[in-house]
Amino acid sequence: MSSLLKADVLVVGGGTGGTAAAVQAARRGAKTILVSEFPWLGGMLTSAGVCAPDGNELAAFQTGLWGAFLRELQQRQPGGLDWGWVSFFTYDPRVGAEIFADWVKCLPNLHWISGQIARDVICEGNRISGVRFADVTVLAKVTLDATELGDLLALAEVWHRWGWEFQAEWGEPSAPIAPNDLTQRYSVQAPTRVVVMQDFGEGAAAPEIPAPPVDNPDRFIGAWKDYTPEKFLNYGRLPGGLLMINWPIRGNDYGEKVDRLIESTASRQEFLQESFWHSQSFARFIQTQLGRRYGLAQNIFPISTIENSPNSPLLSSAFALHPYYRESRRLRGVQTIREQDILPIVGGRVAKLPINSQGICETIAIGNYANDHHYPCGDIPLQPKSIRWGGRWSGTPFTIPYSALIPASADGLLVCEKNISVSHIANGATRLQPVVMNIGQAAGMAAALCVEAGCGPRDLSVRVLQEALLQDSQARAAVVPLFNLTPDRSNWLDRQRYYLDRPQAYPASGECPSSDRISRQTRFLNETSVFEPRTLTSELSFCPNPSSQTANTHSEFSGIFRRNGPQDWTLTLTSPPSLACQTWQLVTLDWETDSFLDNCETEQPIVVWGWPNKAGGWLRLTSVAFKK
Repeated sequence: MSSLLKADVLVVGGGTGGTAAAVQAARRGAKTILVSEFPWLGGMLTSAGVCAPDGNELAAFQTGLWGAFLRELQQRQPGGLDWGWVSFFTYDPRVGAEIFADWVKCLPNLHWISGQIARDVICEGNRISGVRFADVTVLAKVTLDATELGDLLALAEVWHRWGWEFQAEWGEPSAPIAPNDLTQRYSVQAPTRVVVMQDFGEGAAAPEIPAPPVDNPDRFIGAWKDYTPEKFLNYGRLPGGLLMINWPIRGNDYGEKVDRLIESTASRQEFLQESFWHSQSFARFIQTQLGRRYGLAQNIFPISTIENSPNSPLLSSAFALHPYYRESRRLRGVQTIREQDILPIVGGRVAKLPINSQGICETIAIGNYANDHHYPCGDIPLQPKSIRWGGRWSGTPFTIPYSALIPASADGLLVCEKNISVSHIANGATRLQPVVMNIGQAAGMAAALCVEAGCGPRDLSVRVLQEALLQDSQARAAVVPLFNLTPDRSNWLDRQRYYLDRPQAYPASGECPSSDRISRQTRFLNETSVFEPRTLTSELSFCPNPSSQTANTHSEFSGIFRRNGPQDWTLTLTSPPSLACQTWQLVTLDWETDSFLDNCETEQPIVVWGWPNKAGGWLRLTSVAFKK
């Protein structure tokens, strides 16, 4: 017999957005129940195996729960996070799952129930008041759909979208004019069943990966033709010789008859099994082509029972608990994010801030990833939204409006995953892990504030929500992207508020004017006698004293700096002696370091602090100065 529970806030789905939402709602004081399908929390970041997150990598964008997660990873992951080249942060997914579990355990007003799937949504007129699961029914004042595929939207018959929109809908520049072979074959982006392999070392012979019932190795030929095998494997290299296999080019993206995911329970099961076999076949292909040095990792993920397949536990524990879903059902919200809303201002480096019809700036979360779409066959030309920053390509920042989380047709409900109100085209940028985590934090905060105020989500003041996020006692979250301000700066809160009140004044550069900056150059020079400045502009700053960095302590390197082009820097090392004469690319996530290097004259001797990344061939810098 199903038990009945009551809560202030119910979060259905323990993925990236749902976990953040539940933690934030509970930290705010709301009695919260989190119901997840899987035994791990974190979704894309953990149970889906995408432990090489993309986007929001710059220091100024590492705020809120996303920033807190990165700091926890840096502390807990032996050897740090510099292992692969697709991301600045790669880690063992078990470490990520441990962090989220620990966060939940610390909150006595957060009750986590795992192993449950929503079966029915309880409605009172136009208001959603609870959800029925197999073993429990939960009634709540505010319900959040944090499922990977927007399942509550379907169960509650809330207006939503699935698939493509064409140019006539919103005039999106990258949207197709009419249906074509690609849009008809793939209604949404392809999911990927991540598999974690292991580099067992030279001369090792890992167990042979068995062929799945459906095995066609020819479809993987040429998967890494533009890369060396080492470069291919280092794409998602993790600590301890682990290799995250999430490869888009003739790899384990799988989108055949992807509509099956939303047609029925049986058809979804069929797709899940096929995607599992597809990744198994790709892993076998890698081993066949590159040798038995590479095999399946052991005991990474809990054993999934949803496939109902004959795979052995040893095989299953190397595969993510569920696919990495890049797209889901998408809410028809009060406002829909279109491609135009994520593209940079003409001549600028940031997207415009969202302003509603009342002139209110509605931003509640930030993202900065490039617009990235995955289809196993075919491609679409997308308007560029990338910039060179910190010595490497990054995405232009954009923001998420609160009204994109609110249904146009239902009350008592918020969404906080890839199911926000967004177009198919814009989803390619809003779907990434950090921005979804930011969305989840905002949705959880909004739900808790609604409980406090006794109002529904659509009646909540967005400014009250923004202030709560900006001033959260444990994880302050930026809502306005500013390249040159991090939350530790004394004027950070004032600048965030300033642009919320005056969104028309938001600079196209994404940087506060120079008069708003607090230079660290003088402080740095006063703290050390080892370095002296050469000719610098007044706006250049040194990074914080390296002695203040504690997590996975970085190293010191000296050498000759060279400028090879705009945002293209190298350092030919003179020390440490073991690396002398080697040339490394220089990259950074810190605005002060970026500004220093962008203005540094070539052929200068400098000293830097940071982490070497052998897979990427770069030094990720936290501090830099001229050598005396």
